[in-house]
Amino acid sequence: MKRYVATRLATMFGVLMITLLITIALVGSNMDTILKQGVVFQVRAEITENPGIAESFSSVEEFEMFVQSQIDQRVKSLGLDEPWYSPQRIGITMYKILLLDFGHATFLTSDSGSSDVKEIIFEKLPRTILLFTTATIIISIIGIFLGALAGSKVGSVVDRITSSFAIISSSFPVWWIGMLMIFVFSFMYQIFPARATPDIPSSEPGYFLALLYHMALPLITIVMIGFGSWAYLVRNFMVGIMQEDFILAKKTIGIKQKKIVYTHALKNAAPPIVTILALSLSGSLGGAIITEAVFDWPGMGRLYFEAITVMDLPVIIGATYILTVFFLISIFVADLLYGYFDPRVRTGQ
Repeated sequence: MKRYVATRLATMFGVLMITLLITIALVGSNMDTILKQGVVFQVRAEITENPGIAESFSSVEEFEMFVQSQIDQRVKSLGLDEPWYSPQRIGITMYKILLLDFGHATFLTSDSGSSDVKEIIFEKLPRTILLFTTATIIISIIGIFLGALAGSKVGSVVDRITSSFAIISSSFPVWWIGMLMIFVFSFMYQIFPARATPDIPSSEPGYFLALLYHMALPLITIVMIGFGSWAYLVRNFMVGIMQEDFILAKKTIGIKQKKIVYTHALKNAAPPIVTILALSLSGSLGGAIITEAVFDWPGMGRLYFEAITVMDLPVIIGATYILTVFFLISIFVADLLYGYFDPRVRTGQ
């Protein structure tokens, strides 16, 4: 088991490094320009705050030469005088990203006004985790029990309804259902707010309760779209397991159908279910852009959408790194649970 865990950790770290390298390669030249512009802005702001520096020069040309020399020194001290694709620059950039040093955003800020990318991300991340983790847990619970019931009664009314609902719910894009839900429950009946962003500041005592209330409509929408597919997947797993010899033997000795389905059969279907659960959780965090943009939920998805809209590269890189880490953690946990439920996986048999 230790060798299995070590192998998985090494693989995950390799994937993370490759993802970082590809991301840096895609935005490297633009990022280099932004960093140098940031240095120019920072140097000029520091000189502007000290009027005595400008007064010490007799001509504008001398002053501009001094400013340029300060910019050149700052650029060299930060290593920006070398091309972005040099091994040293790439190594330093990846090292900083690993330490969560994403720099400062070009356009976006946190609710408190900070431009530090790390503060912006860790302000938005808990809200995305709250919404999509809650939705995934509810979807998986409903889907597992409904799918197990449908799989144990193939051809029944429950089975046909579950299969039909899974096909119908999967056919509609989440953004269309989201807009329809907003129209019905926010404008027609005015039960929930149209915007999922609370109107009160995050520093107020009642902010969390307001956040939960604003979360209700996107949560209902995500669950309504997602649990049908979950139930259909579990149903297909259960159909094959219910025909196994050990299940038939348990029926023969008189064990109750309910216990067979939810104890013995469901336990044997656990490995693929756990894998899908981990993939669904990590995939929902990464695929939250459209959902959060439609409902205006103040999380990572909307942050990603805004960063792409204004091409705020430090935020894009930071968000990509964090979401990749969460995806890899989910896969790692799924691998461990898969190895726990099925010893043949960790022994390589």
